[in-house]
Amino acid sequence: MTPSDPSLRQRRITIPPFSGDLIEMRPGERLTIIDDEGGQVVDFFAESATEPDEILSSGVTIDCNESLRLNVGDTLYSDRYQPMFDLIEDTVGEHDLLHPCCRPEMYDHFYDNGANHPSCLQNLNTALGRDRGTITPVNLFMHTVIHPDLTISVEEPLSKAGDHVTLVARMHLRVALAACSVTESKCNSGRSTSVTAILDPVV
Repeated sequence: MTPSDPSLRQRRITIPPFSGDLIEMRPGERLTIIDDEGGQVVDFFAESATEPDEILSSGVTIDCNESLRLNVGDTLYSDRYQPMFDLIEDTVGEHDLLHPCCRPEMYDHFYDNGANHPSCLQNLNTALGRDRGTITPVNLFMHTVIHPDLTISVEEPLSKAGDHVTLVARMHLRVALAACSVTESKCNSGRSTSVTAILDPVV
C-alpha cells in the first residue's frame, strides 16, 4: 500500500545530461545518487534550508576528515563546521574534493568554447535560485589523480552503470545536483549522461 502522506513516499528524480535539479531533504532522509550509464561525474552541493549562507564546504570536509578521500562513515561538513551529511554507502570509493564547478571561464581557458556552453555552475545556481560566482562542490565519481610530484590529472571515472553513493541528511537542506557538462576531456569519459537520485523518507 502506498503511504498517503507524501513525506513517507520514496521520490525518484532523473537528471538529464547537461542539467541540474534541486532536492529538499529533512534530517534523517537518505539520498542515493546513481550513475546511470557509468563514467559520469555528479556535482553535489547543498545549502542550509534555514540559513542559505551556510553551504557545503569541500575544504572543511577535507579538514574535518583529515583526508582528501571520502570513505564510508565520513561526514560532509558546512563552511561553519557543522555536519550536513553522513556517507553510508559507496560502491566506487573515488570522488573529488578539489575542483570547482565547470563554468564558461573554465571552458574558455582550456577549450576556447565558453560561450553558450552548459556548465555545472549555471545548473547548480539555477536549481538553487542563486547567483554564486563560484562553487566548489563535492564531485561525486570524479577521478582526480595526485601524482608523486604533486601535479594532478583528471582521469576517466571508475564508476560503472548502476554504481551509487548514499548519504543521510544531518540538517534541513536544499541539495543541488548537476550531471557534469564536460565532454572535452576524460572527466565524464568524453560525454555527458543522465544520473538518478532517489530520496527515501526517514526510517
